[in-house]
Amino acid sequence: MAENKSPVIVNGYAFYNEQDALLAESERKKVEYLHTHLNTSDPEKILAVYSKAISDRMFKTPIGVDFLREMQTYLLEQCDYSMDDVPAIPLFVEYDKTLRDREVIDHKKIDAPKKQKKKEHVSFIYISVVLNIALIAGVVAMFLIALKSDNPNILNYQTAIENQYSAWNQELTEKEIELRKKESELKTWEAELEASNSNH
Repeated sequence: MAENKSPVIVNGYAFYNEQDALLAESERKKVEYLHTHLNTSDPEKILAVYSKAISDRMFKTPIGVDFLREMQTYLLEQCDYSMDDVPAIPLFVEYDKTLRDREVIDHKKIDAPKKQKKKEHVSFIYISVVLNIALIAGVVAMFLIALKSDNPNILNYQTAIENQYSAWNQELTEKEIELRKKESELKTWEAELEASNSNH
């Protein structure tokens, strides 16, 4: 004879096995996340999320179905969509075969402690802020290294070319001065040679 197990309560629903209760709890967390992040001022986005949740069979327990129903009602009543635009909510249970005649006794609850969630949320934000600051510092350091680097790169390319051009220009000027000096010495030497030849 099958052992009578105590139902497990999640969000006011009594589930007759731990597996269904854990599935319901994971759906409760998804619903909580979507409530926090879904922008209700954008009906198209809500419809897209709702349609995706239905096509991906994201919600199977009454907790998820309640959330889908909430979204469906919002889309139909607040956003002027028709039943043709908003898909019906599929139910994945054959109720005539799965109804159980059991007494509801000795309920267990699966509810995450709220204080712990707040701590997790705060620590996540803290870690996120620290990582963002570290990334920004890294990017700034990379820009500074790139700017001060002697090798040409996309940031200091123009300066590097100007410096190189300037060095070449100075080198050419020095060589030109040297060449003129030698040319002048050659002309002086030729003049002296001519003068000595004409004396003979």
